[in-house]
Amino acid sequence: MESKAIRVIITGATGMVGEGVLHECLRHPDVERVLVINRKPGGVSHPKLTEVLHADFFDVSAIENQLAGYNACFFCLGVSSVGMKEADYHRLTYDLTQHVARTLVRLNPDMTFCYVSGAGTDSTEQGRLMWARVKGKTENALLQLPFRAAYMFRPGFLRASEGARNVKSYYTYLAWLYPIGRALYPAGFCTLEELGRAMIHTVTKGYDKRVLEVNDIVRLAAG
Repeated sequence: MESKAIRVIITGATGMVGEGVLHECLRHPDVERVLVINRKPGGVSHPKLTEVLHADFFDVSAIENQLAGYNACFFCLGVSSVGMKEADYHRLTYDLTQHVARTLVRLNPDMTFCYVSGAGTDSTEQGRLMWARVKGKTENALLQLPFRAAYMFRPGFLRASEGARNVKSYYTYLAWLYPIGRALYPAGFCTLEELGRAMIHTVTKGYDKRVLEVNDIVRLAAG
C-alpha cells in the first residue's frame, strides 16, 4: 500500500494513552493534520493540531461539520471499570464508542478506525470478566461498520512517553518494571511510541490482522 498523508481525529488525548498517541502523530511526517476532541483543554499547541472542545460524546451533532475530511480515527477514549456496574460501563464504553464511530463512518467512509481496548479483551463476549466482555462486544461491533478498515489494539503494560503529563500515578511507581517485563515477557509490554506508530502504519501500510496484540503492535510499529 502506498504511503499517504494522514488526517486523523484523536479522542482521549487528555488521557495517558491518547496523549502518547497524539505526540507520536505530531512528530510523524506522514501525519499532516490532527483534530482532537476534548472535554477540557489539552494544553498542546502545534501547527498540525486543531482542538475542539465538546462535553457530550453521545451527541456530536453540534460539531459534525468539523469532523468531515479525515481518513483516520485513533479512538483512545475510555473509562476504568473499577467500581462500575455493568450497565454504566456498557453505556460509557460500547454505546459511546458506537455513537461516535457511526457518525464518523457516515461522514468519512474512507476512514481507517483504530480502537484501543486492552490485553485480555474477550471476543466471545461470554467470559467471566465484565470489562473484557464489554470491550469484546465493542470491538466486534466496530469490525462490522463499513470503514475502509478497522483495527482493534490490545496493548498490555504501556511505557509512558517521555515528558507525558497525563500519566496515572501508579504508572510512576511501576515504571521500573518495564525494562524487566519487556525482557522477560515481551508479549505483555510495549511503549506508547510503538502504539502510536503502529496506528499510523495501519493507515499507510495496512496489516493482515484486525485484532492486534502486543507482538503485533511492536511488529507493525517497526515496519
